[in-house]
Amino acid sequence: MTMKPALYRILAASALVAAPSFAFAFAQPSQQTVTSPDGKLAVTVAQAKDGGVTYRIARAGKPVLRDSALGLSFDGADFTKRLSAQEVSAERSISEQYELVSGKRRHVTYAANERTWRYLNNEKQPLEITFRVSNDGVAFRYTARAPELKFAGEATSFAFPAGARAWLQPMSVAKTGFARTNPSYEEHYRVDIPVGTAAPMGAGWVFPALFRTGDTYVALTEANLDGTFHASRLAAQSPGGVYRIAGPAAQETFTDGALLPTAQGQLTTPWRVLAIGSLATVVDSTLGTDLAMPSREGIPDWVKPGQSSWSWAILKDDFTTFGTQKQFIDYAADMGWEYTLIDAYWDQKIGYDKVRELVEYARPKNVGILVWYNSAGAWNDTDMTPRGKLLTSADRRAEFAKLRTMGVKGIKVDFFGGDGQSMIDYYVGILRDAYDAQLLVNFHGATLPRGWSRTWPNLVTAEAVRGFEFGTFDQKDQDPVAGHAAMLPFTRNLFDPMDFTPMVFGDIPKIRRATRNGFELAESVLFVSGIQHFAEVPQGMAGVPDYVKDFLRALPARWDDSRFIAGEPGKFAVIARQAGGKWYVAGFNGAAQERNVTLDLSFIGNAGKPNAGRPVIGKSILGKLITDGATERAFAQSDLKASRKTSIRLKARGGFVAVFE
Repeated sequence: MTMKPALYRILAASALVAAPSFAFAFAQPSQQTVTSPDGKLAVTVAQAKDGGVTYRIARAGKPVLRDSALGLSFDGADFTKRLSAQEVSAERSISEQYELVSGKRRHVTYAANERTWRYLNNEKQPLEITFRVSNDGVAFRYTARAPELKFAGEATSFAFPAGARAWLQPMSVAKTGFARTNPSYEEHYRVDIPVGTAAPMGAGWVFPALFRTGDTYVALTEANLDGTFHASRLAAQSPGGVYRIAGPAAQETFTDGALLPTAQGQLTTPWRVLAIGSLATVVDSTLGTDLAMPSREGIPDWVKPGQSSWSWAILKDDFTTFGTQKQFIDYAADMGWEYTLIDAYWDQKIGYDKVRELVEYARPKNVGILVWYNSAGAWNDTDMTPRGKLLTSADRRAEFAKLRTMGVKGIKVDFFGGDGQSMIDYYVGILRDAYDAQLLVNFHGATLPRGWSRTWPNLVTAEAVRGFEFGTFDQKDQDPVAGHAAMLPFTRNLFDPMDFTPMVFGDIPKIRRATRNGFELAESVLFVSGIQHFAEVPQGMAGVPDYVKDFLRALPARWDDSRFIAGEPGKFAVIARQAGGKWYVAGFNGAAQERNVTLDLSFIGNAGKPNAGRPVIGKSILGKLITDGATERAFAQSDLKASRKTSIRLKARGGFVAVFE
């Protein structure tokens, strides 16, 4: 494989792996602490009796994690025990500001305190462990130094107190499922289970992983994968509530590629990230992108978020035809949406020349064309085309140049092979070459993006979720979809854009839809994606009231801010998002019973004014509410007052949206 993002890795080395300035030495088995800027979170690093390194976390003096292990091991170099403590750096302040295209917040500010601990193993080789503590969580990573570093394993653990609970998605077994395409992060969540529950498939648990101990929530993930390291997960077994970092299965590689990283001289891991606090703190956190590498050049003007029409979700392969795609371009234009996605087999059923005609037809309608690709080499048995055109950088650049000449705006790439280092390098190679060709990217059948949308702003969305399409295949996947969707704002969509492909108001062939129309409409706001690919077809949209269509025509493509209002993982969620001086409040109920919720919407008081988002005592703003009507497929519209005690009734598997100006 010829995919070595040299410039990017040089930048990473200079910006993120520079040796810290150490302030003083401490004697074994001493311990030191680093705290958050507000002083509420504290991380204490110490040494165990065997010379291993441990850490523990407290929030407002209460334990969040018990003593948990740190350390790495390499062939011939062990950094997990018998370590000699050398020195710890002085605490320093970290302050960053950045912009996101595909996120819950356009302008992000990150502030943290950082310290680095340095140890030597028996061979006098150094290991540095850097902790950053922000008001909303903790992050840490390792830098090991030795002449040859061949990664073997990681000792990192997360030891939760007794009685803690968990919301986790099982990792699927590699090379199982459709055409051996697993793992694709497409399983149902295990909701509110005791910590220590074993993963049912034996392959571990995916990130983000959500936990609660007392009144504190913890969301575990990782960030800053640059292609030199594999993607990790939580191990299948967690006896006593102690979860450990695990690596990918042996089969999860690019053809003839590496599973685990190797390096000469120095190796730095991705950040291990823990968002910590109240449920609102965790849901509002941006730590998953805060710890990612900054983009090379900011956000270029050709990266444009939007909404998209898409025929395949309901109509499937038989309708990937020139005539149908022309209809979906007209549909997107009528709805004011920016894109139309043409899915698998377009190269055979339509052809490059006719796709060029569709691009020309769509251009005066202000609709951009996106096209699908199969990423696969030998790692699975899929036959969908175009296939085998992205396997080397030279192949990609030639194909992407052709797409740019045609006027295509972006690509959807499907059916990846797992989380091994060579496969992660393949993802990064696609992002880099697509960026150079000014193409937007959507990964499907894929891993969790882990902050890539900050590093590569052309990554506008990714699947890595059991999305809408599964509910079109079999009724057994449609029936639990409401509760499953109610997990996603708290887990999968917590930090990274998510291509769930939401929203259908009409019928699904051979399937009885389990959700009400208000639930479906709420997904358009609750789910964050740089390009939202709506599943509804023109015929289904034609049957909804004009006020629903008008709402969708005016729906922002990018959010300025977001605020968690209420919710419970797997049960219901209410979130407010702001754009263009308006607040959009949306909620859905994943349960089979109605729910009355009382919401504090007083922050909406001065939306769009200089003190937007601050509470305004005694002032109520009137907005427009769209919610479920008398039947499952009906809507209702009314006024809604934003106050400290706004009351809304959520029907079973129903939802709402409200707009305040």
